[in-house]
Amino acid sequence: MRLLVVEDEEDLVNALRVGLVRAGYAVDVAYDAAEADEKLHVNAYDLILLDLNLPGGDGFEICRSVRRSSRAQSVRILMVTARDRLDDRVRGLDEGADDYLVKPFAFPELLARVRALLRRDGPSGTAVIQVGALRLDTARVEAFHGNRPLNLTPKEFGVLHYLMTRPGNVVSAEELLEHVWDEHTDPFTNTVRVTVGTLRRKLQVDGLIETVIGKGYRLREDR
Repeated sequence: MRLLVVEDEEDLVNALRVGLVRAGYAVDVAYDAAEADEKLHVNAYDLILLDLNLPGGDGFEICRSVRRSSRAQSVRILMVTARDRLDDRVRGLDEGADDYLVKPFAFPELLARVRALLRRDGPSGTAVIQVGALRLDTARVEAFHGNRPLNLTPKEFGVLHYLMTRPGNVVSAEELLEHVWDEHTDPFTNTVRVTVGTLRRKLQVDGLIETVIGKGYRLREDR
């Protein structure tokens, strides 16, 4: 899943980026309101971590803009801010935020809130996703086929996670690139094809991930 961190404190940004990438997420960063607006118009994100006090604007404005946009209005928004007054928390949720976390915070709590928001529209209400014999634990970043653990790289885990939240649906390589890789990835690279290939070999089940010629990939639900 691809996240946008909108935050102007560089030390916090670096800490968040390291922790979120280790948890298997692709992470882009915007340090001010203008940069956030630009990236939201160009890229597709699954979740935004949004500070309120930003150079050139505030998080409330960004939140309103996202909710007005047909392209981005389905994205989850977690406001992460030092503004702890009740009226700020109420306003943030009323403006369209899905959750509100006050600084300072413990990173495990932030990570748990991110997971909870991202699975709201998924097939499971827990951190564990099951499709046929495949089981994915997003909290522990572990994957299994039956009782066999799968030793996956972060990108392989991300591709499998994305496909497992859309079983039976065709997912294009462009969509995978948008949601599993960050903004520094060359859009003309063959990294999606290579990653799907290594993932297939580790799954050791022929036909579990199908190639739909000219359209993309589909995870079979009956394997």
